[in-house]
Amino acid sequence: MSESEPDVIDLLVGVEKGSRLDAIRAQRPEARDNAQKSYLTLFAPKFPGEMTGEERYALATFVAGLHGDAAILAFYRDGLARQGGPSGIAAAVEGEIARGAAQGPYGCYPVGPLSVEDKAGPIHRVSPANRSALGARLSAALEHAHLLVFRPRDASPAALQSLLDAGWSTTGIVTLSQLVAFLSFQIRVIVGLRALAANSHS
Repeated sequence: MSESEPDVIDLLVGVEKGSRLDAIRAQRPEARDNAQKSYLTLFAPKFPGEMTGEERYALATFVAGLHGDAAILAFYRDGLARQGGPSGIAAAVEGEIARGAAQGPYGCYPVGPLSVEDKAGPIHRVSPANRSALGARLSAALEHAHLLVFRPRDASPAALQSLLDAGWSTTGIVTLSQLVAFLSFQIRVIVGLRALAANSHS
């Protein structure tokens, strides 16, 4: 993968050269370039650090699945398959997507004025069978990703400690959090551009 690779957002939206959407995206060239650079930094880093490609794409597949977008899920699922890891990991991720489906955001704010907005919801825990396939590190990463997607108001030192206990370093936790945040941004942009495309044809 290189910086000459097609823009991922354009690819997933189906933006054609010279189209109205292409012109809209061209109005903010820095935003367009930065989104692609962020993708490359997270999924094709020159210095990967402790987070493997398999872990990156497994996490991305899970997050895309939680957002319920079939095309984005397929893109990251294919990326996971290209990593060449055990097939059991992909199957376990798919199983956790089904188990982790929810409607958010929910969770509890610190006691105070915002407490009136507290909302109950499930705390995701990877099943024993899938934990065996994924391992402690990736299982903890998926559980934390579910927290960030659906109940970010429950983020706490205890949640970070769970990652540390599973073998993640503080640097790895930062990368993990950046990846989930980027995917949420990327998915919102793609959904918004698709809406613009639909309106332009209505």
